[in-house]
Amino acid sequence: MKNGKKKILVIEDSLTMQRLLSYVLEKEGYDVQIANDGLEGLEKARSIKPDLVFTDLMMPVKDGYEVCKEIRADEHLKDIILIILTARGQDTDVEKGMAAGADDYVMKPFDPPKVVERVKEIFNN
Repeated sequence: MKNGKKKILVIEDSLTMQRLLSYVLEKEGYDVQIANDGLEGLEKARSIKPDLVFTDLMMPVKDGYEVCKEIRADEHLKDIILIILTARGQDTDVEKGMAAGADDYVMKPFDPPKVVERVKEIFNN
């Protein structure tokens, strides 16, 4: 399947992170959508049904844990691949994120080429 068909939703309140992720992923041919907070992210996830979601943890309205839990609880969204992208790196944060339904956990600051490689690995499996 071509990259251009894969939809990625980035739920992130930092404009810098939004731009960085959009840039590196769109360059690879992915269709990238942005949401500025957890509530907007859930609404967009329901409307566009992305293949993969990157979510920050610390955001206004709904945090990344709530986003993960709600996506996993939604019959139409539960198979979306969820990757938490955050500066919170304590073991307890990682455990809480994985328990909320995340498939992967990436620490900020991250290496953009490694994030792109991880996305390619996910979509090629």
